[in-house]
Amino acid sequence: MNDELNSKISKVGQLLSEYDLDALLVQRVTNFAWLTCGGASYINTTDESGVASLLIAPSGRYLITNNIEAPRFQQEEKLEQQGWKFEVSQWYQPTDVLNDLTRDLRLATDGLHPHGKDLNNDLIRLRADLLLAEQDRFRKLGRGCAQAMNAAIETIQPGMTEYEIAAILAQETHRREILPIVNLIATDQRIYSYRHPLPTAKKLERYAMLVLCGRKHGLVASITRLVHFGPLPDELFRKADAVAAIDAAFIAATRPGQSLASIFLRAQAKYVEVGFPDEWQLHHQGGPAGYAAREAIATSHEDWVVRAGQAFAWNPSITGTKSEDTILVKDNGFENMTEIFGWPEIKVELDDQVISRPAILVVR
Repeated sequence: MNDELNSKISKVGQLLSEYDLDALLVQRVTNFAWLTCGGASYINTTDESGVASLLIAPSGRYLITNNIEAPRFQQEEKLEQQGWKFEVSQWYQPTDVLNDLTRDLRLATDGLHPHGKDLNNDLIRLRADLLLAEQDRFRKLGRGCAQAMNAAIETIQPGMTEYEIAAILAQETHRREILPIVNLIATDQRIYSYRHPLPTAKKLERYAMLVLCGRKHGLVASITRLVHFGPLPDELFRKADAVAAIDAAFIAATRPGQSLASIFLRAQAKYVEVGFPDEWQLHHQGGPAGYAAREAIATSHEDWVVRAGQAFAWNPSITGTKSEDTILVKDNGFENMTEIFGWPEIKVELDDQVISRPAILVVR
């Protein structure tokens, strides 16, 4: 932990030097988790800002919070042991501690404070380069999300509502000590109608799509799977093959040194090649993952450059189908961190390699 933390503090120091600044104030949940090696500063899981701030200044490293939150940060998160100096105010009293600590300093922020230079985009790039300890945590998270997804799909049956299916997926995710921050469920025609299907009271007849983004130690892994009860219609079979080919194109192109723009354009051409030229316009295609479900979204003008040690979650879709896993980029290939072992696969031959993508599970 000390090596990981020291590496991150060193990176922040270099960033401040580049901009000729003195101190960094972090308020976002994502950046807090990165700098504390997995700490959780949220109460409401949808909040962008947390209930504690971090300040890295010439005089020291500070955690600024109130008396409600401080005990958990001390006793469970153990952040004092990381060397953060606690500045604790009473929740009912105004405090000038931040102004006192940053007076006369050239301040950088992660974009949520009204003063100082916003370096959030720079911090996103820094945190996307996962250290070995983070990669190990991500692998464990990916395995847990895959296991939760598989267990949920083994449980669901026709006649269940989308809410019931969402509850099963949430239970299996929590059971593995993972927080499901995205839990999307669609059945039957709703899969064709909505790319982001919030669960409803509709009952499953034959076809279900389950989408999970699970968070642990601040990292977020994404996975989608589809299951069909009864024979698969020819149209779905064709679309599943096509979207697997597109996903494989994304993965094959995600190599160190490649830009998101070049990867996007290659996959866009694959949409044309497989006969669905306009489907990419109906939903974003994904991008780098890490302390957010997507650290950036791939487009034809995004200049993000892939590096070994970064994670990616591509999510191409063709109306009625989708393919999504979270991979880790390596110097000489990739690792699928959310693979479900034993799941039916579509094997795609591309660039002198075979890339396996998940098929639609057919339950007869």
